[in-house]
Amino acid sequence: MDRIRITGGNELNGTLPISGAKNAALPLMIASLLTDDTLTLDNVPHLADVESLIRILGNHGVDYSVNGRRENQQKGYSRTIHFTARSIVDTTAPYELVSKMRASFWVIGPLLARMGVARVSLPGGCAIGTRPVDLFIDGLRALGAEIEIEQGYVNAKAKNGLIGNRYVFPKISVGATHVLMMAAALAKGETVLENSAREPEIVNLADCLNAMGAKISGAGTDTITIEGVTSLSGARHRVIPDRIETGTYAMAVAMTGGDVMLEGAQADLLEAVLDTLEQTGAEITRTNSGIRVRRNGAGINPVDITTQPFPGFPTDLQAQFMGLMTMAKGRSHITETIFENRFMHVQELARLGANISLSGQTAVVDGVSELRGAPVMATDLRASVSLVIAALAAQGQTEVNRVYHLDRGFERLEEKLSACGAVIERISS
Repeated sequence: MDRIRITGGNELNGTLPISGAKNAALPLMIASLLTDDTLTLDNVPHLADVESLIRILGNHGVDYSVNGRRENQQKGYSRTIHFTARSIVDTTAPYELVSKMRASFWVIGPLLARMGVARVSLPGGCAIGTRPVDLFIDGLRALGAEIEIEQGYVNAKAKNGLIGNRYVFPKISVGATHVLMMAAALAKGETVLENSAREPEIVNLADCLNAMGAKISGAGTDTITIEGVTSLSGARHRVIPDRIETGTYAMAVAMTGGDVMLEGAQADLLEAVLDTLEQTGAEITRTNSGIRVRRNGAGINPVDITTQPFPGFPTDLQAQFMGLMTMAKGRSHITETIFENRFMHVQELARLGANISLSGQTAVVDGVSELRGAPVMATDLRASVSLVIAALAAQGQTEVNRVYHLDRGFERLEEKLSACGAVIERISS
């Protein structure tokens, strides 16, 4: 099993390219099931989750081809992939595939909308708390689907097609908003989704579906209206830059000091995060080509955060921010409101010398003047990279084990950080 070795203490300086967003690419790839034409996606990151989903889509009959990076293109840039679901050969998404990645459950919406039937295993994914599929099921039932859960599978039918309806999400869910938006695109009549997620990835999917011939308005607000159409065509669409990767590397610079241009990053995708980083003492410059992050050696100011749905501070950057706060000049409070079990990185950060205590859903972080390298273990995708951030500033060597979590969400992490001066290497078992 691979691990990453980091020798801390170096500033980060240079240019770091931001890849396409994993959380945008996955639903866009799944949208290819809605049409028998080719959907071409640009800026798709090369990640373990993307490769897993390609295999899952292939199980349903989706063909794909990849345009690799040009010979002189800088490392770290993503790919163009063409997806063609000419015919759906299987409407079952089996446990052995879905259990490896939660987002693969989302195929239930397009399969049901296009084929009138879907049998999808209940999902797996990161162990960061219970993430039930009740909202997906209730929403699809509101569109006329007949659904039963049997032996670990969700069996869904809509023999005469889905019917547009009004559905109010009882709580905000990015995944359920993705699924119902895709399903409603081919439903008969109008669907209105209220209390919808507002994340940029929702907007990116809506823009893609509209390019395919869907009639969707209101994406990015809490009310999305979809006028169903009889069929969708192919299209070409670009995956937005990864705001979580952007925020992660911005925090790494704030942690180590230095001056890095995050090339291709879009500030409007994470303004709450950038505002918070400025409060810590980092200097943030928004440009047409990306985001420049600098810290000139001054200390890190403690800042309190509470995770919230977009446009608030994202839960997917909570662990990374905690890593940054371990060396702040004082006490900070980090409150997690999205997932109930997303503090598993605390004990691993403590191995590096962090002083963190937990009180319910709030972590109290008392900054220390020095962290020291130690062997640590990644527990999930975002927790793993919080350990990298801390290790970059720690004295001595840190080895991060179980880096397959990192490979799920960060494209060429070692190469990108090494190019900016980090001493970091992958060690293969």
